[in-house]
Amino acid sequence: MSIAIASRRYAYAMLEVAVDGNFLEKVTEDLQNIQAVLAESRELQLALKSPLIKGDVKSRILEEIFTGKVCDKSMIFLKLLAHKKRANLLNEVVMEFNTLLDERNGYLNAEVKSATKLSDDQARELVNGLSVRTGKKIRARMTLDESLIGGFTVIIGDTVLDGSVSRQLQLLRKSLSAETA
Repeated sequence: MSIAIASRRYAYAMLEVAVDGNFLEKVTEDLQNIQAVLAESRELQLALKSPLIKGDVKSRILEEIFTGKVCDKSMIFLKLLAHKKRANLLNEVVMEFNTLLDERNGYLNAEVKSATKLSDDQARELVNGLSVRTGKKIRARMTLDESLIGGFTVIIGDTVLDGSVSRQLQLLRKSLSAETA
């Protein structure tokens, strides 16, 4: 089973249990804290991914680090991942959980790259247009990419909207070279 499929299944199960049990807010907060600890500790990431460390040892490591910092339900989930030999997927499970939670709440994350810094009005107009197009609330992360020459690109999930000048030049070059051949 692929990492993406396994991560999504565990994340979905955790989300459903948290919603049914009315402790979604607490689990969401716990998973954000877990993700922050993972981001700060390369040693923990390596330990969880190591095939040389057995599941029960990984379970004890997670228990030692997170006891008192996460609720009982989150701790049970961490132990379950370790017991099922899926502790190596913890970071991916947390990311999938966040994605599923966003989907549940009607949000889509978009990465917007523009050749120049967009004004607040331009950014708001772009986000509003994307929201109308998708029918969801858009959470956009804006970055600069001067290689675009002009315009912008938007990535939402697997969809790429490329309105950059560099892309238009590539298409024109391809069209002109096809006509001369």
